[in-house]
Amino acid sequence: MKRVVVIGAGIGGLSAAAVLARRGFDVTVLEAHVYPGGCAGTFYNQGYRFDAGATLAGGFYPGGPMDMLAQATGIAQWPGRPASPAMLVHLPNGTPVARWGDDRRWDEYQSAFGEESLAFWDWQERTAGALWSLALQLPAWPPQSASDFNNLFVRGKDWIAQGGLDSVNELPRLALDAVRPVAAHLGDLSERLRLFVDAQLLISAQAASREANALYGAAALDLPRRGVVHLDGGMGTISQLLAQAVGDNHGRVLYRKEVRRIRFERERAIAVETRHGDVFDADLIVANLTPWNIATLIGQQAPPRLRRLPVRPRGGWGAFVVYLGVDSSLIPADFPLHHQVILRRPLGEGNTIFLSISPEWDANRAPAGKRALTLSTHTDLNTWWDLYEQDRDACRLQEAHYTERVLAAAETILPGLHQAAELVLPGTPVTFQRFTRRAWGWVGGFPQTHLLRAWGSRLRSNLWITGDSIFPGQSVAATALGGLRVANAITQEQRAPETLLDFQWKTAA
Repeated sequence: MKRVVVIGAGIGGLSAAAVLARRGFDVTVLEAHVYPGGCAGTFYNQGYRFDAGATLAGGFYPGGPMDMLAQATGIAQWPGRPASPAMLVHLPNGTPVARWGDDRRWDEYQSAFGEESLAFWDWQERTAGALWSLALQLPAWPPQSASDFNNLFVRGKDWIAQGGLDSVNELPRLALDAVRPVAAHLGDLSERLRLFVDAQLLISAQAASREANALYGAAALDLPRRGVVHLDGGMGTISQLLAQAVGDNHGRVLYRKEVRRIRFERERAIAVETRHGDVFDADLIVANLTPWNIATLIGQQAPPRLRRLPVRPRGGWGAFVVYLGVDSSLIPADFPLHHQVILRRPLGEGNTIFLSISPEWDANRAPAGKRALTLSTHTDLNTWWDLYEQDRDACRLQEAHYTERVLAAAETILPGLHQAAELVLPGTPVTFQRFTRRAWGWVGGFPQTHLLRAWGSRLRSNLWITGDSIFPGQSVAATALGGLRVANAITQEQRAPETLLDFQWKTAA
């Protein structure tokens, strides 16, 4: 029975671990924190349970990513209630635009952006439908070996045979979209629509329409109509159920086990060492970490791509987050629980925020008569680290300034929020590194500017990476699919002789 060590109990790592455990692998998950989930975890503070980073749970529809994951891991049911609308987007003039998952969306688009915008949304949905159906085939992307290319060819044939395309005549258009940005489809449509699309892409693809790849961007824009739910107990419920599934299938999830080193022997990873000196021997290692974290653990044995990483991430994002505890009376009746507020360009840095509210029916999230809120905005993580390393007082002033900016943005839809808050907890990229162990507090993965932006999932013959750095990138649904894909690849490859696997991998590398 192959011994698999998974480093990190985020959604991607736990998805791979739970699937592999159910398939008979000897699985051990090592987590530095005291609870699972990572950036999709839920933490406790003064009677409140706050979603640490990710707050929107999508992919919960029949045949979708979370349905596939539940079936593969033996999870009977995800405890959640449908979110309708998925979110409310507030334009700079105050106009709200609801992201509906049903046919009401077409009237909403026409009312907000005019009839001329419907051609864009028709392209977006047709393209997204094709791409999601292909992604659910779990193809090897980007391909890294001859077997990966064969896998991609087979999955592609199945995708076409199963009606993944409305017509084979769509292929030339998809091929063109593979090398151009979303903006190519916005043409001379209104700035109002472009601003809306840019803001939505920022939270789903980490790049605006002029940079975001058209294929990826179309799929990312589709997330609000792909089974968004409010989970009982918050986002951390997903990782808790996955951790339980690992245990139910004879695996282990161990907490307070911060990994400090991956041991190698003749270019093969053979063991994992923790900060306190524990050693876990392994035949296979799956790292649910950022490339920067993995490079630190490997050291001199790191493959060239890891050695070429810049000191800090370039082009990615950090998050500035404010966690609030407020009285329930502040929240209007029937108020949607997810909101994006757009004030102005440039996006991020408090000019756009995402606000999520704990459901009134979820008594586990807040004391009686209270609600937990998470507010976040994209921010340049390098600015925060420069301040932190050079002038701690200036960093604290910046934190206070951003707290006020984010609260002021939220007050445009919840007047009196600042004054009503009984608990205010700000978090910067420095905070994220401290609590999630993600290097530099980098969140959201790579901006999806081209289809090869995500990393391949295998770093060495028996060392794998999962999480938001591999395809299909960020979001709960995407990282779950990534974990499933890694588990499938490991399962399939273990059927071949190990020497042949090593030969194929070295030849491909």
